Amino acid sequence: MPEQWYKGYVTKIVDETYNTRRFWIRIPDMDLFDFKPGQFVTLDLPIHENKHKRWRSYSIASHPNGSNEIELVIVLLEGGAGTTYLFNEIKEGSELLLRGPLGVFTLPAELDKDLYLICTGTGIAPFRSMAYYIHQHNIPHKNIYLIYGSRYIKDLLYPGEMEQLQAALPGFYYIPTLSREESAGWTGRKGYVHTIYEEMLAAEKPPANFFLCGWKNMIEEAKQRILAMGYDRKAIHQELYG
Repeated sequence: MPEQWYKGYVTKIVDETYNTRRFWIRIPDMDLFDFKPGQFVTLDLPIHENKHKRWRSYSIASHPNGSNEIELVIVLLEGGAGTTYLFNEIKEGSELLLRGPLGVFTLPAELDKDLYLICTGTGIAPFRSMAYYIHQHNIPHKNIYLIYGSRYIKDLLYPGEMEQLQAALPGFYYIPTLSREESAGWTGRKGYVHTIYEEMLAAEKPPANFFLCGWKNMIEEAKQRILAMGYDRKAIHQELYG
């Protein structure tokens, strides 16, 4: 089948942190943008003559809500042609060319095992979609652990939302950890994500699925550590950024 590209229109832009923005995009040619939590869209940006160097993919941060509008959360990468264009040129009302939904980084058919959602940075996007979907549809589930690594408090995405979701969704645990924060105001976990899930699984190894989203180094290290704990490769699902 030929690639199907759609025109999307940016309806809203909000600065989430000092270097990340939330973009809401409406696809008017569709009554419903039907996707599974965890999937992504690809944008075709006018930044290069070669189409493969114009394409940038971003996980959908919103959950399926019956509309034709989606949310993306994007970090400005130093020297990154795609994000520089999005931050400097795209305004509310701007047009974007996109295709999707794409990808197989989606929830199992049955949530009959504990879920470890392990991410860094904007890797929280697909997990926000998954968690809201589970909550809104009252999907039966075991424990869900969102283990989210950032450098500083100022880098955290959706912290208030995740705390509210933890209070509203039984069995959902939001565990942010900061690798460089020295402020006395931070009383949460410090260090990297790996220490947390290893500590949680040190005593016993319950059946679990591991979803990893973020940069390559974090994902590769997590895979090695999870396998070293005795879990099967089939229990590990990944979405690589960059």
